Amino acid sequence: MHAATFFDGVGWREGVVELVDGRVRLSDGHSAAGLPRLDGVVLGGFTDHHVHLQLVDHAQLSGSRLGRVVDLGGNPGVLRRLARGGIKNAPAARDSGTFSIPHPHPIPHAHAHAHALVVEFAGAFVAAPGGYPSDREWAPEGSVREVADERAAADAVAEMAAAGASCLKVTSNSTAGPVFSDDLFRTIVGLAASHSLPVVAHAEGPGEAQRVVALGAARLAHAPFTERLDDEEIARQAASTSWISTLAIHDGPARAIAIDNVRRFHAAGGTVLYGTDLGNGPMPNDLNAREIAALREAGLHSDALLHALAPMDPLAPSATLLFLPGASPPTADPLAARPLIPADLKV
Repeated sequence: MHAATFFDGVGWREGVVELVDGRVRLSDGHSAAGLPRLDGVVLGGFTDHHVHLQLVDHAQLSGSRLGRVVDLGGNPGVLRRLARGGIKNAPAARDSGTFSIPHPHPIPHAHAHAHALVVEFAGAFVAAPGGYPSDREWAPEGSVREVADERAAADAVAEMAAAGASCLKVTSNSTAGPVFSDDLFRTIVGLAASHSLPVVAHAEGPGEAQRVVALGAARLAHAPFTERLDDEEIARQAASTSWISTLAIHDGPARAIAIDNVRRFHAAGGTVLYGTDLGNGPMPNDLNAREIAALREAGLHSDALLHALAPMDPLAPSATLLFLPGASPPTADPLAARPLIPADLKV
């Protein structure tokens, strides 16, 4: 039994870690006097808010530092099965064209302490007829619902809700095809709200990020990268929506624009969430060091970075506990995290 400092998703607290049935568990509250202290800090597994599980070897994720992922576009039947069972460290078939790669620096003890990953999902992309990504070869079979009118929209929203979706992914990419009219987009937002599904929008093209937020999108699947938003628009969005980062998928001007937008959005009090668009090109099945670096470049440090990573509740009985050896709250680096194991409790 050891005293430990841990991050509860909001701030730093004191608790006790001990072995229970051979597994390390965390409990809340101050420790007894004289109890040895864990040399480091503890937190729950991190969240990647934008992944595509059908485009990667998702079984590898069970040995990563992620505790939860949010799939933002795939076949709802497949995703429902993954969400019900969690992703465990078992062989998984690769779809042709998958892009994920193992982490370049293996995490100590990861394989031996693989865990079931919590999966949330949006289900199928909801798109205008002929709209993105209906014509993309990488889009898995059954992963797009082309919606022409309110009736089709109601059917698509009801289908995703029945599948167990936690949000609705709506595409609005004017550079790649047709997008919804203002009226139909607003209708989709209303239909989704009736099923308690917030709309996550892929907004791309001049004015699209501004338009979809004005029409009720609760979250942007990508921090705006088409153009620099003015400060007034940044303030409006900071008060009404959240952004998923996905900064590392960009290069050149798009990356610079996205980082500048995120820097000002964060400074204005906006909620930035860590997300990688896993499956969009080569990237590790784990925390993405390039995404973390880009978030830091955009001004997210220390607790702000941890909030973006949204670690799971470490007090939950089934929580995967991560350990940052030798760290204190001001020096906690997510990339230094590894699983907390029984050997860490040896005096």
